[in-house]
Amino acid sequence: MSDFRTAALFAAVLTTGLSAGLFYVWSYSVMPGLARASDRTFAESFQQMNRAMMNGWFALTFGGAFVLLLLAGGLLLGADGDQRSKPLPWLIAALVLYVAMLAITFAINVPMNNELDAAGAVDQIKDLAGLRERVEDRWVRWNNVRSVVMVLSFGSVSWALLQYGRATGKG
Repeated sequence: MSDFRTAALFAAVLTTGLSAGLFYVWSYSVMPGLARASDRTFAESFQQMNRAMMNGWFALTFGGAFVLLLLAGGLLLGADGDQRSKPLPWLIAALVLYVAMLAITFAINVPMNNELDAAGAVDQIKDLAGLRERVEDRWVRWNNVRSVVMVLSFGSVSWALLQYGRATGKG
């Protein structure tokens, strides 16, 4: 069972890290790059990137991290002594942080993505500057928060894996 717990924790680290990296890349390169673009380029690029992101690989990573955090937590509940007490608080912290990211994503960022998409083809948007003004600063601010939250979640689940490895003598 300890090998299965290790595998679940490792997979949770991997998928959580990939999700953290995604938000981080948007924070330090994608959005600063779009900030330098015209209103038209901003809207069109943002629309196309959001559409391209909705694919199976994204769903597997984004949803998989949550499922794997839950699985690893459930498996740790069945462990004894230090194999449970050392990593479990860190895994719970990672899960709470992940849920916070989900709340931010679905309450704030996704509605703004939907607003951009619902505006239609860029050629037909009458007030590109107004659309950008409604979306850009708030989206960036909350994506930066998501990035920090996800890096903390990644760090927490990574520490949980390390603690579990130490408790089993494999770390």
